[in-house]
Amino acid sequence: MQLPAKTACVFPFLYALFYALAAYRRFDPVNTALFFCSMLAFELSVTGLNSYVDTKTNGMPLQFARNTAKRILVFLLVFAVAAALFLVARTGWVVLLCGGLCFLAGILYSWGPAPLSHMPLGEVFSGVFEGFLIPFLAVYINAPAGSLAELSLRGWTLQAELNLWGLLRLFALCVPAMLGIANIMLANNICDLQADLRVGRRTLPSYIGARGGLRLFAANYYLAFAAVAFIAALGILPPYVLAALPMLFWVRKNIKAFQKLQSKSETFPYSVRNFTLLMAALIAAAAAAAFLPF
Repeated sequence: MQLPAKTACVFPFLYALFYALAAYRRFDPVNTALFFCSMLAFELSVTGLNSYVDTKTNGMPLQFARNTAKRILVFLLVFAVAAALFLVARTGWVVLLCGGLCFLAGILYSWGPAPLSHMPLGEVFSGVFEGFLIPFLAVYINAPAGSLAELSLRGWTLQAELNLWGLLRLFALCVPAMLGIANIMLANNICDLQADLRVGRRTLPSYIGARGGLRLFAANYYLAFAAVAFIAALGILPPYVLAALPMLFWVRKNIKAFQKLQSKSETFPYSVRNFTLLMAALIAAAAAAAFLPF
């Protein structure tokens, strides 16, 4: 289940949680605990299902007997759904809709006649769902009503209200996370390019080539750091968020190392390290904004 890779959901969650504290000065511990438990259990089940399907397709061994692996996946999924339903009961339709989309995308990532992981969409879906929808939900369950969006059902009439300024600020805040998460999947797909082609798995690098994938890999990081300056310029976080920019020095070194060699065991971890460097700096800035005058 690749527990270390769960930073792709935990870091955006922490980032958004501190942003909610900074922007709205609100924190609901019960909602936050329910969301975190559901999110982590579901992320583990999605990764586990992907590994289960891949080992079945490629003939590779699992760490458990297949029946045991199935039971683990079912337990995690049931636990995630139960926690999510408790959260929906406390929060309402927006969480049901967005959470349902996350569950659907996670299942379709590995399962079905045309899994998303076999298409050139994995980077987009992982970036948007883990990098934006997780922060959206983390902020929504803590922020005052109307801060981002509201849905109400009266009879057969569904009414939606969107706080466009609040949503735009949150989207801008999440751009570095979205690009960093997309790059983790992109690096994985570049390393697996030849193996994927042999089993008919057509990921993004199979369309743009390894060279094009490496260019996109670098460009995404530069855009992510440009977004940090944009976050400061808009006042979404205080100016000291610019302290994240020196991380570009280490990120560039890792980019060059990955461009020289694309290896799952040796250089793929650079994508996770880059994400960790950038997000750790952003989380620190958001935490400072949460506990200092802003």
